[in-house]
Amino acid sequence: MESLLISTGVVALAEIGDKTQLLAFILAARFKKPVPIILGILCATIINHGMAGALGAWITTVVSPDAMRWILGASFIGMAIWTLIPDKIEEEETQVAKKWGVFGATLITFFLAEMGDKTQIATVALAAHYAAPLMVVIGTTLGMLIADVPAVFAANKFAEKIPMKLVHSIAASIFLVMGLLTLFKVEQLFA
Repeated sequence: MESLLISTGVVALAEIGDKTQLLAFILAARFKKPVPIILGILCATIINHGMAGALGAWITTVVSPDAMRWILGASFIGMAIWTLIPDKIEEEETQVAKKWGVFGATLITFFLAEMGDKTQIATVALAAHYAAPLMVVIGTTLGMLIADVPAVFAANKFAEKIPMKLVHSIAASIFLVMGLLTLFKVEQLFA
């Protein structure tokens, strides 16, 4: 259950202001069709984060636990720094809708926008950290939906009222704490 809750919370915070949330705003403002946009986000996230979770689970089978601790600790600290860097959206990512429709455009652009994105990298790291990749993928998918569904419904009005620096600082702090806890084997203090 911890893997589900942590994954949901961390990704929901990291997604606020992320390029895929900005993409949700743009698609919602342009097409005004929330259901196919939300379904596209859901499907793209399940596929993308499913692959990321599988990669994270696989990594634990080929890397020693001590090396994995250092890799994960550094990854979480790196995610903390990356979370503080604001994203920008490329206009061409929204042009796909002309050919594939609203659902297809959302599915394709979200899938591609998530490739190498901080929430995808976080999914790999969280799946490697917790021995429950399915729960991590469910959690990261829920986190994406928690952040992106309101963006779809509220579009540009809602974005202006969110203190992005504060949200990014909170998400970065969580990643930093997770990194330090991992590096210093804090869980062994309570065993």
